[in-house]
Amino acid sequence: MKNRNVRLSTMAALFIAIVMGSTSCTDNQRARSFGGTETVKLLPNEEFVNITWKQDNLWIIVKDKNTGKFYAREKSSFGVMQGKVVIE
Repeated sequence: MKNRNVRLSTMAALFIAIVMGSTSCTDNQRARSFGGTETVKLLPNEEFVNITWKQDNLWIIVKDKNTGKFYAREKSSFGVMQGKVVIE
């Protein structure tokens, strides 16, 4: 009986760890590390140029159709820092 309780406790701990690990990842981390899907919506006046990863952060390069300027926007993993670079 004691052996059964140990196995149940171990299985419950493993299940909790798997659930916590899979739900704590951001969209960026899931797409980058586990092959998930990341969706990026462009603004109506933007034209897609390129995209790249910097660790778990996604950098999207677009061209503004109205001004002709290029922008590199960061889509960070946690939404805390959202960098932006303007190229004229």
